[in-house]
Amino acid sequence: MQAEREYDGLSKTEGEGRLIGALNTTIRGGVRALAVLMVLVILWGIGDVVWVIYKDLMAPPFMILKTSDMLEIFGAFLVVLIAIEIYLNITLYLRKDVIHVRLVVATALMAIARKVIVFDFKLLDYEHVLGTAAVVLALGITYWLISRKTD
Repeated sequence: MQAEREYDGLSKTEGEGRLIGALNTTIRGGVRALAVLMVLVILWGIGDVVWVIYKDLMAPPFMILKTSDMLEIFGAFLVVLIAIEIYLNITLYLRKDVIHVRLVVATALMAIARKVIVFDFKLLDYEHVLGTAAVVLALGITYWLISRKTD
């Protein structure tokens, strides 16, 4: 009886066919390309944050930020932080060859939190707010359950 092997994902393993090995190598190269592209997106996002801050500070009234300006800046910051979380997901996948559900859920939680922070409640229907609250609650419970299990 053959012993059960632990799942190796896209790692090179002894005994696999040449075609599967070549395909796994190709996919890992694609994931590396995604990591490079995500770094470019992060750098572009940092430039966008700088631009948003500059634009809002230079607009009349000079060097005064309104609440809407602050929300726009917070949104730009959070987009960069979400991109960094996605980059961490990609690099962790390259190192471990598995999807880390806790990090993915944390990234989703950060993305929905960003959405809540920049909500303009004057323009939203109550259904939209309730739906978003349900997503936040579901992701929060999921993150709590995953954290509880791994700790």
